Amino acid sequence: MAKAPAKTTQNTVSDKIPNAPSASKEDLLRYYREMVLIRRFEERAGQLYGMGLIGGFCHLYIGQEAVAVGVQESVKQGHDKIITGYRDHGHMLAAGMDPKEVMAELTGRIGGSSKGKGGSMHMFDVPTGFYGGHGIVGAQVALGTGLAFAGKYRGDDSVAFVYFGDGAANQGQVYESFNMAQLWKLPAIYIIENNQYAMGTSIERSSATTQLSQRGASFGIPGEQVDGMDVLAVRDAVKKAVERARAGEGPYILEVKTYRYRGHSMSDPAKYRTKEEVDEVKKTRDPIDHVKMLLQAAKATEDELKTIDNEIKAIVAEAVQFAQESPEPDPSELYTDVYVEVSA
Repeated sequence: MAKAPAKTTQNTVSDKIPNAPSASKEDLLRYYREMVLIRRFEERAGQLYGMGLIGGFCHLYIGQEAVAVGVQESVKQGHDKIITGYRDHGHMLAAGMDPKEVMAELTGRIGGSSKGKGGSMHMFDVPTGFYGGHGIVGAQVALGTGLAFAGKYRGDDSVAFVYFGDGAANQGQVYESFNMAQLWKLPAIYIIENNQYAMGTSIERSSATTQLSQRGASFGIPGEQVDGMDVLAVRDAVKKAVERARAGEGPYILEVKTYRYRGHSMSDPAKYRTKEEVDEVKKTRDPIDHVKMLLQAAKATEDELKTIDNEIKAIVAEAVQFAQESPEPDPSELYTDVYVEVSA
């Protein structure tokens, strides 16, 4: 296929692949690096869970990497607020948290971002504006709406990025939050990561209406559906929504259609879908492969990609080593960092 000349710089790929948003080679390499980091990190987390080094539940983000990376392009780190559910490792890494601290937290070590007391589902990191993964389905939506309220109350121009899944989209507190957000024109971006199966039931069998981007229509909240396997589509959609929020025009809903390759959690064999279905998505819609295709059009070399791959491999290996060498929290930490007074 003939390649049309770029309209801006020679590194722009919008004219080289039909319907592809514009992006520089440098940006694409950065997206590739961040997405590969999430995937390789999650693969190792899955291995550590199988070895018994990670306890409790563990929900992997493999397949959904383009969502968190695309959203993060519009986040003012440390100023804006990010909050999500229990499938949260990818969001942490995209937000800029140290992989060593994330892995140490997964393994319950003192070197973790929450001193080993939060584990997989309950990490926080205020410096990056990450206000946690949350284990109660949909609860983070009300909390995220509160973060948006705080930003508007203070007049600090911050935006709250509130992630939740297609399963949580049917929770009652979500709609109470929508009502307040629109009533008060709060700067909240509601990002519905629709991976189509919630815990293990397809959206067609669990939701009376499957157009989740329109769930705010009765409150007057606009929304749109986005290809969550395309990091550039996510980036561009979020950018528009954030500009609207910062301008004081209120909340926005983005239904990001994505797909998780693994089960709901590490204990889920995912028998509710066929291997052929998963393989077809991996073959035709993988978000990292899509960026690779864009990079090929932008004249990136195999050596450039291999350099990134090797760098990420070393980063993840270092994170695992740090986690294994970090000690467990001392029993004296049991009552710290909680709102409780302990009598002598």
